[in-house]
Amino acid sequence: MPKAGDVKKGEVLLINQQMLQVKSIEVQSPSARGAATLHRMRFANIKTGAKYEERFKGDDMLERVDLMRRPVSYSYDEGEALVFMDDSDYTQYILDKVDLEEESLFITESIKGLLALIVDDAIIGLELPQSVEMEIIETSPAIKGASASARTKPAEFSTGLTVQVPEYLAPGERVKINTAEKKFMGRAD
Repeated sequence: MPKAGDVKKGEVLLINQQMLQVKSIEVQSPSARGAATLHRMRFANIKTGAKYEERFKGDDMLERVDLMRRPVSYSYDEGEALVFMDDSDYTQYILDKVDLEEESLFITESIKGLLALIVDDAIIGLELPQSVEMEIIETSPAIKGASASARTKPAEFSTGLTVQVPEYLAPGERVKINTAEKKFMGRAD
């Protein structure tokens, strides 16, 4: 049983006899001495999709649900859903785009390292790799003589994601992006 301070986004917890997946966590550290750090968590109910929000003190004990992680590959877009295939037994999993709010910004045909989160033989979500490689589709022209530590500019990718990148990058270049922070990490190899 983890403490509230140890819970990470994407985990599934059992609260009030309901399986809830953590969608976001905000940490509030009060300035008063002796005050407990608060963790405001937003959840989505696994079965109904209903939104739920609750605050916990950092040392509150929570009950984690065991879930299975299976490697999957992105197959294709089916209108309102995305289809993924299990890498070992070729089972197809379908997830609504609404359920993949932030994850869909990183899903391209070339993505590697996706994990399906499965509870009771039903897929509940995806776990993204720590970083992904994506191609810049649109950005302002590269500036000659711009150094690596110079100013940044917005760059847009085919999925709709916009990230700040250094001025020296141009459309068509492949870059690495941190999926947790949505930040530029460097050029892709």
